[in-house]
Amino acid sequence: MQYIQGTPRNQLLVSSLEEKITTDNPVRFIEAFVHYIDVLKVGFQPKVLKTEGRPGFKIELFLKLYLYGYLNGIRSSRRLEKECFRNIELQWLLEDLCPNYHTIADFRKDNPKALKQLFKLFVSFLKDAELIAGETIAIDGTKSRAHNSKKANFNQKKIDKHKEYIEEKSQEYLDQLEQNDIQENPVAIKNIQQKIERLKQNKIKYELLEEQLKQSGEPQVSTTDADARALLVQGQVVEVSYNLQAAVDDKHNLVVATHTINRNDRNALSAIALEAKENLGVETLTVLVDKGYHNGREITQCKAENIRAIVAYPTLVQTNENGTTKDYLVANFIYDKKSDSYTCPQNQILKTTGKWHKKTRERDSYEFKKYRTPACKTCPVKDLCTSRKGGREIDRSQYADAVEENNKRYQENQQLYRKRQEINEHIFGTIKRKWGYSYTDLIGLEKVNGEHSLIMLVYNIKRSINILGVPDLIAKLKAWNTPYKRKGWLFIKTTYLKLFLASNIFDTNPNTTKFSLA
Repeated sequence: MQYIQGTPRNQLLVSSLEEKITTDNPVRFIEAFVHYIDVLKVGFQPKVLKTEGRPGFKIELFLKLYLYGYLNGIRSSRRLEKECFRNIELQWLLEDLCPNYHTIADFRKDNPKALKQLFKLFVSFLKDAELIAGETIAIDGTKSRAHNSKKANFNQKKIDKHKEYIEEKSQEYLDQLEQNDIQENPVAIKNIQQKIERLKQNKIKYELLEEQLKQSGEPQVSTTDADARALLVQGQVVEVSYNLQAAVDDKHNLVVATHTINRNDRNALSAIALEAKENLGVETLTVLVDKGYHNGREITQCKAENIRAIVAYPTLVQTNENGTTKDYLVANFIYDKKSDSYTCPQNQILKTTGKWHKKTRERDSYEFKKYRTPACKTCPVKDLCTSRKGGREIDRSQYADAVEENNKRYQENQQLYRKRQEINEHIFGTIKRKWGYSYTDLIGLEKVNGEHSLIMLVYNIKRSINILGVPDLIAKLKAWNTPYKRKGWLFIKTTYLKLFLASNIFDTNPNTTKFSLA
């Protein structure tokens, strides 16, 4: 039986790397994209050359390498180094250069801000390529496990528990010493004294952690990664992690804004919504957000920035801690803005003295007014309304008007809001489940921000290629280089280059076309 025969290993071949890379290979877009970037103006920091030793590698080489690596699920610097030797696509992309793994790792670690700027640059390209509509976006967040274990994360309760254990064990060992003195057993005494000394050292460690916790003003402290926090992931599951925020456009589900925080979603809405608006360069924007973001202050800030927020509000429960039944929840009290009063279901008027009170909860503080009525004393249904002896009391915060407007929009736009999950949920599924980017190896909020920006940039590149294909996407990239200035980004054709040399913004090489931050 005949089989297809391979080429003998000693056979000399005359070929080039160019022949082995097809026109629709994604590495060709990476090459074109990096070619048009003025990496220094975007913010990438070159390595300072020493007087001795060989010259360093170009910044563009590392950028190409990381874009290719993350595009193919490879982010380990050691694995990237190996791929440089055995991967024909990387040999073509890097022109057969192979940097050391340590140098590769340093590039990602040293350029987090530039990676974030690069993401914004690509969003600008997608907007002008009409792949982003910039009218309706969905915002959500997901947790990315930090390089810090639960054992290396402490709050006051955990520190107190350890100190209490140390005290108990110390007393236990002291009692054993007293018994050993009676029995005159020197070997056992020596072992116990070592254990006591170890407990003393541990006690000092927890006392230092307690002092660090007090000085920081934070509710918890992490010893491996100081910026990492124990966050609620799902249900009652808590992980030491970061919170990756993403704003996604509804046209082709492309990410238009992203940043990473080390707290939960409650206080995150306005920052990511405003970032999306600035990246898109639009005057107004509609954002769809789940109930975890429902916060009066954040909704009010969105309103001030001309951002139309549609935030789901928490489900009303049958009763609350004051004994209020469903029929007498605050939602059933009618507020009259003109008289600044509430009317209860029994048609009684709750008024305010006009005095503002202040309340602080975690990082959130706000002012509110109290509303009461003396009619509660004789009300026949008081037990259904409240368990307070003084009668029902309603608090109205300074953000109540914006919250009520949002809640009304949510009720009127149910069909639009249902699109939220279709727009943004699959992105996190792709990144975490399919690509395996559910954790970060970097330490520090700024560096983690840089890596997550790189992940979102690669997601946009891959999705854009799936939509248009490599040749068409490269064609749009070349056509994008037209002379105009928009929201801080400058683009220029080579033919117009001489007109702008005096500004010292553009690359002065007439054989290349660059774009960069203004």
